[in-house]
Amino acid sequence: MPASPSTARAINDRLALRLLQQEGPLTAGQLKQLTGLSRPSVADLVERLAAAGLIDVVGESGEQRRGPNARLYGIVADRAHLAGLDVRTEGVSVVVADLLGRPLAEASVPIGDGTATAPAVGQAVALVERTAEEAGVKRLHTVGIGAPGLIDPATGELRDSSGLPEWHRRLAAALQERLPARVVVENETNLAALAEQREGVARDRDTFALLWFGHGVGAAVVLDGVLRRGASGGTGEIGFLPVPGTGGLPSARDCEGGFHSLASAAALAELAHRHGIAAPAAPHEPHAAALVREAVARAAGPAGAASAPAAAFLDALADRVALGAASVVAVLDPGCVVLAGEVGRAGGAVLADRVRDRLGRMTPLPTEVRAGALGGGAVLRGALLTARDCAQDELFAPPER
Repeated sequence: MPASPSTARAINDRLALRLLQQEGPLTAGQLKQLTGLSRPSVADLVERLAAAGLIDVVGESGEQRRGPNARLYGIVADRAHLAGLDVRTEGVSVVVADLLGRPLAEASVPIGDGTATAPAVGQAVALVERTAEEAGVKRLHTVGIGAPGLIDPATGELRDSSGLPEWHRRLAAALQERLPARVVVENETNLAALAEQREGVARDRDTFALLWFGHGVGAAVVLDGVLRRGASGGTGEIGFLPVPGTGGLPSARDCEGGFHSLASAAALAELAHRHGIAAPAAPHEPHAAALVREAVARAAGPAGAASAPAAAFLDALADRVALGAASVVAVLDPGCVVLAGEVGRAGGAVLADRVRDRLGRMTPLPTEVRAGALGGGAVLRGALLTARDCAQDELFAPPER
């Protein structure tokens, strides 16, 4: 059945807003060309969106042109404000942005292992409020949270997981109580995949797998443009993947003995030590990332006493990474694997090329291997993108009649 006039208007309005989001300010003529709508339909659309406070005139197109046809329309960025949170076992980072996703203020706070639940939640909530105040934002519309662990697909809440602090699970409810905002929680690795798909190295891929190497390991799967979470929200829990070389098997409550034992930051630091690789730790990232960067730098230098151990370490690292990647490739055939997280970015093309060569020998399925572009910041960016999507879904929706 053909759409009713009101439904057609709603579809056209949302299409125009998405174009303005993606392309930036546009004239009515450009909107007509991109949407395929008639000139009167575009004129009505612009009038409706301006009356709703969603778009405004932000300039003119061309120095020689004047008048209504040259007006540039853009989304009103301060119509809503957003926050993205990256929640780690050792602390929280937050960014506050406008409706277009442009950052206005950023901050982080460490939270020690021994901090009790209530004080930890209080520190995190206070950080969000303080950062919003510094950004000049009185009210947050939507807050996106990225956290390790499983997200219950039925409730959207972080499930109870062994090894993770209790304050992680309490934070979303505390923010919801304290702020007049919508709060959305997503697994951190899934958010990293969203960020790499939208703004990183996977922008040309509808299907790919992302492997996260930070303090721990994880994976995210995007098939035909859709992020796949699994029946229980556990797609990508490759830390529990049984692999050779660990000397044991993981259990339902502990990933030691699984892929985690080969590829976590602690395991990679030990591997680097065995190969004589040393480097000072950098703030706000696992020490393993600094060690991998040092090895890449040494291996790129002239052949000698320093480069040989570095190359041997990178080869051993690629062997480990390829074990996990090969399992994902064998099941999903994603065609592309992104090595993300602080360690994945530190390894760059040097590590990605080594992993690709090993996959080529281990599986008949052709697989591209790319180094992630966003590093550890991918989670925070993905949280902000999720908050923006949720806010725009609400704000761009047609008014109820």
